Amino acid sequence: MALDFTLVQLRYFQEVARRENMTEAAKQLNVTQSAISTAMAQLERTIGLDLFIRQRNRSVVLSPAGKRFLSEVTPFLEASDNLGETALGLSRRLSGDLTVGVFSPIAPTRLPLIHSEFEKRYPDVRINYLEANLQELQAAVIAGDCDLALTYTLGMTDRFDRFLIDVVKPHVLVSLDHHLGGGGKRPRPIHLRELADENYIQLDLPFSTQYYDELFRIAGVEPIVRHTFAGYETVRSFVAMGHGYSLLSQSVSSGTYIGSKTVDVPLLDDFPSIDLAIVWPKELRLSKRARAFCELTLEILGT
Repeated sequence: MALDFTLVQLRYFQEVARRENMTEAAKQLNVTQSAISTAMAQLERTIGLDLFIRQRNRSVVLSPAGKRFLSEVTPFLEASDNLGETALGLSRRLSGDLTVGVFSPIAPTRLPLIHSEFEKRYPDVRINYLEANLQELQAAVIAGDCDLALTYTLGMTDRFDRFLIDVVKPHVLVSLDHHLGGGGKRPRPIHLRELADENYIQLDLPFSTQYYDELFRIAGVEPIVRHTFAGYETVRSFVAMGHGYSLLSQSVSSGTYIGSKTVDVPLLDDFPSIDLAIVWPKELRLSKRARAFCELTLEILGT
């Protein structure tokens, strides 16, 4: 006998399971909490299972039966979405909404190029962006605040699938007038220890800081941290003014907001590289819109 539950109930269930809180799920779905509670009670009554364990603080966690049910619901809803896209002809002309998270230092230099070309190719897709640090992006992707994220994979757990865009090597950033700046010519590659006695301008972002600290450890250098900033461009501006050097991964134009210039100096040290990738929750399958964004990003940024 067929069970009488609806796609709406299943989508509500998936959102509550993801956020472990009916109030937060209701906000995300733009419905009332009572609508969520009623739908979950009806769903549990229909299938004859307790899907959630209710907590005193109003949060919920999946019961063992709920976890098994979610593993079946997720691919079912994905198949439903694909059927809807096919029925609407979206396989030939993409449309709908797509929210992409972007690592803050990448956003101003990479994102405008991607967005411009994406809008030309897929004018019916409404694309929105969430700019954040690495830690915030991972939380946003898992919570469903964005469909996928363009980010470095530092600190990435096995909860994510990824689409590799590029492999990035770290470099030293110095001012144009620095003795290692090349004097207007291409600077020579150096070992990080050559800067051991100079002031270091630190980029202080979750996971990024730990990565650069590990590079210093590998090089056997104790950095002289003179200033610490969370702003990528603030770090670059302080370096451009000659206040110290920095370690960065992304290469951008030499110009800064204050007019002074910086120089990227290659490193000879055998340092680990960073993957630039687009990531999404492992249990979800990319929509055709998201897949198109991945492929276009690789086309524009990939090596």
